Amino acid sequence: MLTEPVLNIANDTDALRLTPLDALHRRLGAKMVPFAGYEMPVQYAAGVMAEHLQTRSSASLFDVSHMGQFSLHGAGAVAVLERLTPGDFQALRPGRQRYTLLTNDTGGILDDLMVAHHGDRFLIVANASRKEADAHHIMQHLDGAQFDQHPDRALLALQGPAAASIMAALCPGAAALGFMGVTEASIGGVPAWISRSGYSGEDGFEISVLATEAEALATQLLAQPGVMPAGLGARDSLRLEAGLCLYGSDIDELTTPVEANLAWAIGQRRRAEGGFPGAVVIQDQLTHGSHRLRVGLRPDGKAPARALTRIVAMDPDKGETDAGGVTSGGFSPTLGVPIAMGYVRRDVAAPGTALGLDIRGQILPAQVVSLPFVPHNYAK
Repeated sequence: MLTEPVLNIANDTDALRLTPLDALHRRLGAKMVPFAGYEMPVQYAAGVMAEHLQTRSSASLFDVSHMGQFSLHGAGAVAVLERLTPGDFQALRPGRQRYTLLTNDTGGILDDLMVAHHGDRFLIVANASRKEADAHHIMQHLDGAQFDQHPDRALLALQGPAAASIMAALCPGAAALGFMGVTEASIGGVPAWISRSGYSGEDGFEISVLATEAEALATQLLAQPGVMPAGLGARDSLRLEAGLCLYGSDIDELTTPVEANLAWAIGQRRRAEGGFPGAVVIQDQLTHGSHRLRVGLRPDGKAPARALTRIVAMDPDKGETDAGGVTSGGFSPTLGVPIAMGYVRRDVAAPGTALGLDIRGQILPAQVVSLPFVPHNYAK
């Protein structure tokens, strides 16, 4: 059973920053931990398991204010995005959002981003651990476009199948959005930038508000029937079940989008034209395949395979051979079994392939399975 979150928690408590909801977390009895330079709630009194299952069955509210929030606008904004990512931003209509990747010259992933087109500007959400580096990187390539950082804003995520009905009562315009739609509207009187998206595999909304308004909005959302607070532990187990990558664990500067099974984020026009960092490497992998791939893994039995677990294959001629390594793993509250993701050689990456996991010196059987482990429940 999952009693602790499977994400990596930093031990350094020096100069930790606080989100605008810090006082609310403490009043709600949150267990606070250092994460990405912030003091963040990892769970509340109900525990990770209850928060996870609540999100799958009803709705939970997450504080993700540690994430970076930027805006890009003015002449050349689209060109900047296409110069730095493989996304097709010429085709992104106002009112829509796109998942994309900052790549480097060798095709590695500097970060994964959400980019929303609000008509007069693009709003960008970056990972907390990468936001300073991302901002510096983007600012080196502006060529006349305008770039703003928004440290004065908080970010909340309302996730779960009940999220739409909750938002319908407070902000009908948001509830009418399709998946990856964005709008600007007031939620119960609080002005917000809203996207219908999230990191749980469930329907839901990510809501950017001024830091000074964050506690009032969070309190209002938590007062709705069927909503409970949830922390980093449930956020991590939910995204793992959904087969979603965590930067620094499943993707990094040494991992390409093709290896990470994120080639779907590369626009068809961009595949043909290139023009983004690492395009030659990525185009070659799109044509000829990569040497390794991110896959889902289902260990037999109940022993979880954590990050850095060695994966082995049984070769008829050579015997046991290294096949790769686990990048994320833990217990699935929804399925009641251990699950993991990792990178394996392409020749053993097909679903159904039998592999072994080196857990505390013992090779335990596992099988490659298709991702996600739990089907996505996004709005249509």
